[in-house]
Amino acid sequence: MLFKTHTNQAVADDPREMPAFTLAEAAHYLRIPHATLRSWVRGRYYPTERGRRFFKPIIELPDHELPSLSFVNLVEAHVLDAIRREHDIPLPKVRAALDYVRKQFGSRHPLADHKFQTDGMALFLSRFEKLIAVSEAGQLAMKEMLAAHLRRVEHDATGLATRLYPFTRKRQLDEPKVIVIDPWISFGRPTITGTGITTAIIAERYKAGESVDELAKDYGCQRGHVEEAVRCELALAA
Repeated sequence: MLFKTHTNQAVADDPREMPAFTLAEAAHYLRIPHATLRSWVRGRYYPTERGRRFFKPIIELPDHELPSLSFVNLVEAHVLDAIRREHDIPLPKVRAALDYVRKQFGSRHPLADHKFQTDGMALFLSRFEKLIAVSEAGQLAMKEMLAAHLRRVEHDATGLATRLYPFTRKRQLDEPKVIVIDPWISFGRPTITGTGITTAIIAERYKAGESVDELAKDYGCQRGHVEEAVRCELALAA
């Protein structure tokens, strides 16, 4: 199966590139405000002295007619979120820096590319520094936050992202990788790492009245892993 992006480029039937997450699901799993994520992937209008103008999306969806993110888009938003955490950066500035990195790499999805983790982050920060004035402490904070986000992404031999371990707490730098999003397991639904057990099933049973200890025994998991699964899904289910 093939489908077209709005750039008329055929995208192979790779589960990482297929629309799989609604805006609401992606915003929840990444702990990003829905309105913020929507502006990143759908663009937004903004007022100017000459009238309203449209800012193009920063993240390219697989199908511009369908407001759903692919796994690769999820990774891009996850990394992009690290920038937003440290500075209230105008979207045009962020877009300019990312466009620069994209051209240097020749990649459609540089934030999901392993090269960004190796030499691309330094390139981005260098370009970013020229676009907006930030303190040395601010640059260090952003670098640390970016590094923390990048450590939660695994890549295959070609350098493309293959697994994402979303934050389930408050983005603690040493947060354990208990929950994983793998596009080849359970259609990309979050699961407990190494088990294939979806967080949605655990949260469903928890909401039905079963205790964390009962669920841990049933699934042969640690109690803390069940708690992370419930934490991952509960707000979305509500």
